[in-house]
Amino acid sequence: MRKIIVGEFVSLDGVTEGPGPGDPFVHSGWTMPYFNEEIWKVTTDVTNVDAMLLGRRTYEGFAAAFGSQSGGAADVMNNQTKYVVSTTMKSADWQNSHLISANVAEEIAKLKQQPGKNIIVSGSNTLVQTLIQHNLVDEYTFLVYPLVLGTGKKLFQEGMAKLTLKLTECRPTSTGVVILRYTVESAA
Repeated sequence: MRKIIVGEFVSLDGVTEGPGPGDPFVHSGWTMPYFNEEIWKVTTDVTNVDAMLLGRRTYEGFAAAFGSQSGGAADVMNNQTKYVVSTTMKSADWQNSHLISANVAEEIAKLKQQPGKNIIVSGSNTLVQTLIQHNLVDEYTFLVYPLVLGTGKKLFQEGMAKLTLKLTECRPTSTGVVILRYTVESAA
């Protein structure tokens, strides 16, 4: 069975909103001063992945950033199979994209049953919260940044069910970002 792996940039106070430049957030681009080759390798490693699962906003941002480019990361992103979850989009036109607009949890559970490698979720805060509610996340990769933003959307919401995670990797980078990988042991 395929696994769903959530990958997130996270501040020390748990904020995941607006990590990239140009995001509509007061602290937009907060990850950029820490970016280096180590982080690049973690975020572009698709060795065990053959599909991406994205919420509408993340999908639109990635499509704008990579859809008209070629070479390097753009080739990886453009050639990757992409599933976008949205109830408002009418079509998903970026190369190799498929729209999921109804029965989200059921459709994603079916994707996990299909043959293939793992499925990565980047950003997509609202989608990840839905996946958590339906116990569909198997692993998390957090890149924890050494700063406190004080405001912004957080991945784990007040009142959510308890999650028990097992640490499988903990590695600091030269810029102070800590890479944490966890598998889900149980979800209440």
